[in-house]
Amino acid sequence: MEPIVLAYIGIGLMVGLSGVGSAFGTTIAGNASVGAMKKNGEAFGNYIMLTALPGSQGLYGFAGYFLLDSFGLLQSDIGWGVAASVFGAGLALGLVGLLSSIRQGQVCANGIAAVGAGHEVAGKTLILAVFPELYAIIALAATFLIGSAVAV
Repeated sequence: MEPIVLAYIGIGLMVGLSGVGSAFGTTIAGNASVGAMKKNGEAFGNYIMLTALPGSQGLYGFAGYFLLDSFGLLQSDIGWGVAASVFGAGLALGLVGLLSSIRQGQVCANGIAAVGAGHEVAGKTLILAVFPELYAIIALAATFLIGSAVAV
């Protein structure tokens, strides 16, 4: 196996896992929104905001790919050290994106249910939902640091 294959497996994991996590997270929140609309259809704007939030981790996975590519790391003649670094960054961002978006979707779903029940907690839910997101942002920053450290 060539080193570039390992690097692209890491890229695939980065984009794929974070995207799958966002799909799950937005589905969790979206299902809660559908249930909440049965009780309180007037808060649809809040439901959309909270449902869309877990989708950002998928974007971070995609941004991570662009970051690593912008450093010129994805060349056919890269060495094993660079390929392993790209793979590690991809795996880390992919897993963090997967898990943080699912958990963020659960936080948002609870807030959506509360808004549907008539409680004014959309803004507070948004603040609480930022905490799982923070770890995806840290993983994206780590991807940038790994890429800049191994760039030739």
